Amino acid sequence: MTNILKEIYEKTAEFTAFYTGGEIQWTTDGAHLLCQCEDDIKVIDVNNVATVLAIGETNENTESDQIYTFQISHDNETVITAHKSGLMKLWDRNTGKEQKKWRSGHKGPVARLAFDSTDVNIASGGSDGNIRLWNLAHHTCTSSLRGALGVFTVLKYHPDSTKHLIFGAADDTKIRSWNSTNGKENVIYSGHFSKVTSLLFTIDGEYMISSGRDRVLILWKLNESKALRVIPVYESIETALLLPQTFKIPNFTKKLETEGIYVACAGEKGVIKIWNMHMSRLMYEQNNSLVSPASEEGGLAIQHLLFNEARNMLSVVTVDHNIIIHDLETFGCVKQLIGFTDEILDIIFIGEDETHIVVATNSKDLKYYDLQSMNCQIIKGHTDIVLSLARFPTKPQMFISSGKDNSVRIWLQDANNDIKCIGIGTRHTASVGSVFTSQTSSDFFTSVSQDNCLKVWQVPKDIEIFDQKIKSTHTELAHNMDINCVAVSPNDKMIATGSQDKTVKLWTEDLTLLGILKGHRRGVWCSCFSPVDQVILTSSADSSIKLWSIADLSCLKTFEGHESSVLKIEFLSKGQQIISSGADGLLKLWSIKSSECKMSLDNHDGKIWSLAVNKDGCLLITGGSDSKLVILKDVTMEHRDQRNKEREQQILQEQELMNLLHDKKMVKALKLALRMERPLHVLKIINEILKNGNDKLFETLKEINHTQKETLIRFATEWNTNNKNCHAAQLIFHILTPEIISGNLTLPHLDSFIEGALPYSERHYDRLTNLLQDLNLISYTVNCMQPHAIKN
Repeated sequence: MTNILKEIYEKTAEFTAFYTGGEIQWTTDGAHLLCQCEDDIKVIDVNNVATVLAIGETNENTESDQIYTFQISHDNETVITAHKSGLMKLWDRNTGKEQKKWRSGHKGPVARLAFDSTDVNIASGGSDGNIRLWNLAHHTCTSSLRGALGVFTVLKYHPDSTKHLIFGAADDTKIRSWNSTNGKENVIYSGHFSKVTSLLFTIDGEYMISSGRDRVLILWKLNESKALRVIPVYESIETALLLPQTFKIPNFTKKLETEGIYVACAGEKGVIKIWNMHMSRLMYEQNNSLVSPASEEGGLAIQHLLFNEARNMLSVVTVDHNIIIHDLETFGCVKQLIGFTDEILDIIFIGEDETHIVVATNSKDLKYYDLQSMNCQIIKGHTDIVLSLARFPTKPQMFISSGKDNSVRIWLQDANNDIKCIGIGTRHTASVGSVFTSQTSSDFFTSVSQDNCLKVWQVPKDIEIFDQKIKSTHTELAHNMDINCVAVSPNDKMIATGSQDKTVKLWTEDLTLLGILKGHRRGVWCSCFSPVDQVILTSSADSSIKLWSIADLSCLKTFEGHESSVLKIEFLSKGQQIISSGADGLLKLWSIKSSECKMSLDNHDGKIWSLAVNKDGCLLITGGSDSKLVILKDVTMEHRDQRNKEREQQILQEQELMNLLHDKKMVKALKLALRMERPLHVLKIINEILKNGNDKLFETLKEINHTQKETLIRFATEWNTNNKNCHAAQLIFHILTPEIISGNLTLPHLDSFIEGALPYSERHYDRLTNLLQDLNLISYTVNCMQPHAIKN
């Protein structure tokens, strides 16, 4: 099967961004996440990470209206959104259909929305410092609450609807409460000195907890403006949530009779902390966080904390748009979802059975996916963006990564499918843009950098030790400009480097220069050795792919077809074909023998930076600047089987048609010929029927259905252009015209029919005149029909 040339790949799956920042909410049953994604809201199935619904999605003909924020009702049936246009829209959560829309009435964008506990009323907090209360039953504004200054950061109804209280905090850092019935301001809670980020109410409704960027948690007694407790947490808090009355976390179990208000919070440091508010005591601090702390003081690491009581799970939403779900009892990571990958820079298959992939995105963290479930793990290690990946063919569990932190790292997949770093190399003085591994062993790998150096590194013998320092065995100043790519030959005897200086250089394993390939008009992006021949393939920013002879350094072939830089190339089918991806968003399949492009796929909206091919070339994965991850499968055999089946069916039908003609079964033969779309056979059958008289044709046409009659008219229109065949065509028009007038038959190409049906007698002229009058085409009658009537 591997020797069969590829003909076509089909997209089997596509993974795009589903969370690009902003609001995110979890349904009560824990099955779905509602994620703000640019101009719409994606409803994500937590189990399989599939997008089951897009709320607010617009088509190509409709102008998009950016969503600023949204809120889901307590019964999970309704979603309300606030838009850039100043509109507020009500949606059915299950179908995604818009139910109502109205003007918000605010002088600026709506920053926060809140449902009351009955889901009958909603509140909108704007950037104008006002809160407007709306009754959903009548879609009317019932109150406008004033007093706050600036943009609202928090807006909540008190959970006890009998209290008729609504709380909000804006840029003036004060928490205010209003009576939602009469709109009067109730109490002002002053205690924070920076942005208030969350507001929580205890089960009994008597206490309130607030968090802020001023590094404190504050406990308030309802209707008392003075703080009961101010707890310093020593980091900016972006989110907090109240834990249930009973819960279990590592080293602590809260029972129902145990007093205390327990709050989980997170923010700047990227870890979850749980505090007992009554005792001002830290009860738990996460020690297995997968979130990197903020790069600068006062920055963000975690944006949201979501708790789902039905599943007893805690979800962490990071500033990188990753969603990490923890089991509350063990605090172990249950699932990781990648909401937005940014640009995908490189992809590799890893594992003996190639069941996993590693993806380098515009991030310092690697993404490690299980291809079956697309569950993701975040791999930490690099301190700046990872640029390149390469795996060892002889040891597919081991791979190399390089990045903007000037380092290279060796990683190993263990028996439990966990990834560990076993080696770090830091000899480069600039970003390491490309790495490539040895092909016949796992003893060495190569790297190239913006310091214009090519390095060969030795892989440690002991792979049980983690994070050991690795050394480079050879170093060479390879080019005078940035080096974009490096490749190692299948026998490990030769290394190729491609650079912005438009050349590719060939080196021995000890970095002695063998030769220079010159011919590209712009910088070289990728190079690849043939797995079977003494040739090397290169791609360039000049939109071309070139095949070179290693023996005499001459260019053998040039492949042109991409409209922009060709970024990645790979050999397929044992060196007989090429797959390439470009900055034009196209994936192309080439035949080396004929130099022809056999397939061109347009699955991306931007540059395709990365292209991964599995061992037998049956599976491709592409990723690019549009944040899409596209999986393609080779369906050459399926298409060939389908074509063979169609050919067999055609032969059988041909034989059946011949048998029917031989047995003089003309009606069945006519039906079959029309179904097979054979105009010549149909004409022969019609002429054969006409030997028995025109009445026989009339009787025969009664036996076929409307679809077959429409096909017959189409064929007759073609026959009428030939004097030899016009007699049969005119008879068919004559017989079928009444059915066209009655509307039983529809003609997609009426003009062609009229031209074909022009009669040669006054009797026919009158009949078609009536037809054309019925079809409101009397002007066509006067202009086109009269000369033909005069002929007679």
